[in-house]
Amino acid sequence: MLVVSATAVLGLSAGAMLAEAMILVPFWRSLPAPVFFAWYRDNGDRLMRFFAPLEVGAAVLPIIAAVSAAPPQRQWLIAASACAVAVILAFPVYFKNANASFTAASVSEEDLPAALGRWARWHWVRVILGVLAFLASIVAVSFS
Repeated sequence: MLVVSATAVLGLSAGAMLAEAMILVPFWRSLPAPVFFAWYRDNGDRLMRFFAPLEVGAAVLPIIAAVSAAPPQRQWLIAASACAVAVILAFPVYFKNANASFTAASVSEEDLPAALGRWARWHWVRVILGVLAFLASIVAVSFS
């Protein structure tokens, strides 16, 4: 049951990140800079409150499942865990400061398109890692 729960949370996490990449990022890029900064100032905390527990759960559950699993299921859960932890580590490495710059509107209007492009590229790395974690957990479930 633990492996199935981990897989479900990893799937929700990957899907949420994919939705952010496919819906929110293009929306942000379509907005004039002042409107984007106002939107982000008003909604950035909501995004954090949504994604933080989801991402933490997506990392913690496969770790717990890996501890209780036997090979070869354990190896796949370790791979899923590593990808999910990498998703979380991207936050202090890049997203914390980038998001803060959007909230504070400290990016110039001229630099905003490039900043959003950089944010999108970093985010696609997270999406790929999240999908890989989900796929690894699906393989792990197949050994149940």
